[in-house]
Amino acid sequence: MPSTRGEKDACDLLDADHKAVKKMFKEYDELTESKARSVSQKKQELAQQICQELTVHAQVEEEIFYPAVRAAIKDTDLLDEAEVEHQTAKDLIAQIQAGGDEEKIDAKVKVLGEYIDHHVKEERNEIFPKARAARKLDLVAMRDEIEARKEALMSEMGAMA
Repeated sequence: MPSTRGEKDACDLLDADHKAVKKMFKEYDELTESKARSVSQKKQELAQQICQELTVHAQVEEEIFYPAVRAAIKDTDLLDEAEVEHQTAKDLIAQIQAGGDEEKIDAKVKVLGEYIDHHVKEERNEIFPKARAARKLDLVAMRDEIEARKEALMSEMGAMA
């Protein structure tokens, strides 16, 4: 059953993640312009935070959101594309997390940001509207499931750090 638009749903939650990470990419970009010595450590920490946020976001989409949407809509080409985009983003995330040449890290973070921008536009403009139109999806209940899974993943990652 579709949500009444007054209540936040899974799409709203996922989009809040998109906005938060976009803000981090913008902050990283601003740091790359700075010549201050203290910037290197800040950039490294921010890059790791971006990678963690995106990793958790992609995992909840792949575990919860995409399978439910795939079962509820006819046109699954968009979901196939989104999953391929996730894999490419994960490859870049792994390279960023591995560290190495700082100049290349800046380039990789920039490319990852551009890639995520493209992915977000497709989700916002195509996948989310289809998910919201699907009668079989309870996106409000899914929001709660995604929130719980995100918290669990974040705490697991915090324990590993």
